[in-house]
Amino acid sequence: MPAATADTAVEPAVAVPATPQAATPRGDSRPKPQKPQPRYHVVLWNDEDHTYQYVIAMLQKLFGHPPEKGYLLAREVDRQGRAIVLTTTKEHAELKRDQIRAFGADRLLNRSKGAMSASIEPEPS
Repeated sequence: MPAATADTAVEPAVAVPATPQAATPRGDSRPKPQKPQPRYHVVLWNDEDHTYQYVIAMLQKLFGHPPEKGYLLAREVDRQGRAIVLTTTKEHAELKRDQIRAFGADRLLNRSKGAMSASIEPEPS
C-alpha cells in the first residue's frame, strides 16, 4: 500500500452492494389516514317527574345549550318521549349520559326522586 502524501489521500476500502437495495421508509412522517371514530347519540328519555325548567337548566349546565335550545329539546322529550341531546364519540357520550343520570332530582316536584333517564346509541351509518 503506498503511503499517503499531502497530494494524495488513501480512502479505506468499503464494500458496496452490487445491486441497489429498495429503500424502506423509516420514520415516515406522512400522516396515515385514520378511520373516524364511530359516533353515538346521547338520548334523554321522558318521564313525568321533571319540569321543563329542570330540563332546560340541566341541558344548559351540562351541554352549554342556550335556554331556547333547551326549551325545544324539553318539548321534544315531552312530545316524542325522547330527544337526542348530543352526538359525539362513544367515550364522550358515556360521560354525558352519566352526568345526566347524576344531575339529581327536580326540586320543584316533590315526586321527583332522582335524575332523568338517559342512554347512548350508535349513530346510524
